[in-house]
Amino acid sequence: MASPIFTGFPRQTLTFFQDLAQNNSKSWFDAHRREYEDYVLAPARDLVLDLGERLKKIAPGIVADPRINQSLFRLNRDIRFSPDKTPYKTHLALWFWEGFRPRMECSGFYFHLEPARLMLGAGIYCFPKDLLDEFRRSVVDPRLGKKLAEAVKAVRKQGYSLGGQHYKKTPPAYDPRHPNAEFLLYNGLYSGRDMVVPPELHTSELPDLCLETFRNMLPLHRWLLNFTRR
Repeated sequence: MASPIFTGFPRQTLTFFQDLAQNNSKSWFDAHRREYEDYVLAPARDLVLDLGERLKKIAPGIVADPRINQSLFRLNRDIRFSPDKTPYKTHLALWFWEGFRPRMECSGFYFHLEPARLMLGAGIYCFPKDLLDEFRRSVVDPRLGKKLAEAVKAVRKQGYSLGGQHYKKTPPAYDPRHPNAEFLLYNGLYSGRDMVVPPELHTSELPDLCLETFRNMLPLHRWLLNFTRR
């Protein structure tokens, strides 16, 4: 068997983000750029390649591209319209997506690492306008709506949370008494698992932990994948 590409995040990965949270400035980051490249960027790229190959077993069309603005989110924050002017995010975010729309309009699998927690998720964070309209029609469609309810039940049975609820009232022209009315309040749909940073983070076992979690979220991902292809 070939050796795994990913061998674990070093302990310095979490230390880097802890220090960045206390020294969130360009001057500090420039002085510690080598640490970011060695302890964050390099192992993150290895994880993208390793986990991406494993994900293809359950999601054959998955895209795992170890470049910034592809599977790796930028560390720089967009501060143009934010009252928070700190220049850098204090977490690592990775994205693996499947489908033919722009990457953030596709369903996919999300990896989010902070110094004290790891969050894994699947789905679409926010629907663009055309997908939101199609999502609502699918929610009340007799066949697709039933399959959505089954997918959500399967994910919740695993103990994972469901996110994306945004609205307070059912949209006009939809029946608030519909069995799937809950989902008409959503402007995105995703599941998540939040945990204390596991010991696997520092070993080659992390991709397997992620894969098993993502496999449990697969019913929701597959429903979203099918609906976005309509």
